[in-house]
Amino acid sequence: MKTELPRWATGFVLPILNLLSALLVAALVIHLLGESPLESMQILINSAIVNPEGLAYTLFYASTFIFTGLAVSIAMQAGLFNIGAEGQMYIGGLGLTLVMLAFDASLPAWVLIPAGMLGAALFGGLWAFLPGFLQARRGSHVVVTTIMFNFIAANLMNFLIVRYMIPQGQQNPASRTFSEAATMPQLQNWFMRADGTSLLGDTPLNISFLIAIAALVIYGVAVWRSSWGYKLRATGLNQHAAHYAGVKISRTIVVTMLVSGALAGLAAVNSVMGSTHYLSLNFPAGAGFVGIAIALMGRQHPVGIFLSSVLFGALIQGGFDLSLEKPNIPQETFIFIQGLIILFCGAMEYLYGPALLKLINLRKGKK
Repeated sequence: MKTELPRWATGFVLPILNLLSALLVAALVIHLLGESPLESMQILINSAIVNPEGLAYTLFYASTFIFTGLAVSIAMQAGLFNIGAEGQMYIGGLGLTLVMLAFDASLPAWVLIPAGMLGAALFGGLWAFLPGFLQARRGSHVVVTTIMFNFIAANLMNFLIVRYMIPQGQQNPASRTFSEAATMPQLQNWFMRADGTSLLGDTPLNISFLIAIAALVIYGVAVWRSSWGYKLRATGLNQHAAHYAGVKISRTIVVTMLVSGALAGLAAVNSVMGSTHYLSLNFPAGAGFVGIAIALMGRQHPVGIFLSSVLFGALIQGGFDLSLEKPNIPQETFIFIQGLIILFCGAMEYLYGPALLKLINLRKGKK
């Protein structure tokens, strides 16, 4: 009799069951708040998916989440739990901003935007390098070091922005606004009606979404279709066996953390160059931590990461509109729902495993 669940069950059925469980608990909470769960769900779906402008906002949020989800996922492939994507994204925003402040008045957009992305990836990768190095050479657990680096990044950025980046005479704790050349091309200009207005409205959705899709494809090819990906997954499955197979464990860990940090740093591109066009305090707004939930729920698979990112983007966009239409449902409710999804898809991901295994074996026995 089979003792392990097949891949289709762990990769598809369990995440769906866990998501439905989280939504059922959320529906109970909405009912206790005095609102109809079905009506609330209809409002959320219409706002986040059906309405073109709302969908654009959903995909805008998803663009950031894809990068943070990839950052956490690629580390998980090597058996590393990088919970420092928040800080790496923050420092990536610093690298991007330094490039913009230095060159946005002198370089054309086709040079400036890639240079800003490179700065974000470089700074994010370097911020993840030391935790990776300490894990590889000193045995310091990457969970401890990366969460400590989140706090260091937050305080460092607070110091740099307040002390050095606020323009003279301004009160807003942010850098100056970048030039027009530093703006990511907006996708709203690609979907125009006959009357000259955009189908997506005045939304911040930009080509970062397409870059994120490309990153998903590259991630899938690199992890499952390359020798480096084989070494990466071998290290995550069994470091001792990988070592005896000739994999250099220390190098794999350090390189993986560099790549993970670079992906988290690239998440800043969508928020900074694609939306605000300046560096502000706390701009990651928890996106790095959402990436953990996305990696867990998406099972570190490109399709799963994409769908999970869209789900969390829809919760943010739909939750905002729902809280406006239903004052009894505060916006914090959707942070609670995110926590439920993390709980069911993370700590309780195999809650339905034994029952599902019995059902599968029962069907096989009947055959």
